[in-house]
Amino acid sequence: MAERDLRLEALFGAHYDFVWRSLRRLGVAPANVDDATQEVFVVAARRICAIEPGKERAFLFGTALKIASEARRTARRRPEAEAPSEVIDPRPGPEELADQQRARALLDWVLDQLPLEPRAVFVLCELEGLTMAEAAECLSLPPGTVASRLRKGRQRFEETVARLKASEERRGR
Repeated sequence: MAERDLRLEALFGAHYDFVWRSLRRLGVAPANVDDATQEVFVVAARRICAIEPGKERAFLFGTALKIASEARRTARRRPEAEAPSEVIDPRPGPEELADQQRARALLDWVLDQLPLEPRAVFVLCELEGLTMAEAAECLSLPPGTVASRLRKGRQRFEETVARLKASEERRGR
């Protein structure tokens, strides 16, 4: 029992930030990301004996992906829970903090435009810095599938950013 607890504690310490960021980037609302992170580790605690050594990150990301999907489904059923005012803090603060908050909200919005499968690969490779091989292992997918989804994710990301820029230019003129 003590060995199980030590393994869970090490898992939590090593991967908490990764799981939190992944959930946030996979579309979990800011108000719900702490609870979703806790849920990932509750699942890990229940299944700790089934998690293969060296594949902890893959297990945690797969679990986070499922929990994020459930959270997004729930948010669609209750749109009032996803009010834009939750994404951007309206309190005045230093200019730099405001710029960071706007950039974060914008990134979240652009990521929300991506379908979940390419989004998961995009988050792992582009935002978390994993190689395609590492992402393939995390997602239990063939490398070719990861490469294809990353290409689609990048393309959709760039298209969405281009549309956003064009929209801002039309409004600014």
